[in-house]
Amino acid sequence: MKRTDLRYLISMTGNDRILINELIDIFIDQVNEIGKELEEAYSRSNFEWLGKLAHKAKSSVAIMGMNKLSKKLKEFELLAKEQKDVDQYASFIEMFDKSCKEAIQELNEIVKNI
Repeated sequence: MKRTDLRYLISMTGNDRILINELIDIFIDQVNEIGKELEEAYSRSNFEWLGKLAHKAKSSVAIMGMNKLSKKLKEFELLAKEQKDVDQYASFIEMFDKSCKEAIQELNEIVKNI
């Protein structure tokens, strides 16, 4: 199953291959860092930080056309800010990590072929 849809990115950049590659590289760095920070915030029960990270991640994944994950991150953001359903946070983080790892593999293949 495809994780990314680059139509928005392509239209936003005017299909500038160099810029697309740069934005993909930035995305990969960002989601790797956000993944680590989500784990740290969760381990410290810092729910406000979790909410902020989910908000930040939501924009990054949306640009790569990961709309389903973006919606889930919005849900996670709201839950974390309200400190509700704390028992679900680990599964949100796991879903984020898994989806992003699959997206990174996909994007690396795309970059090779650009």
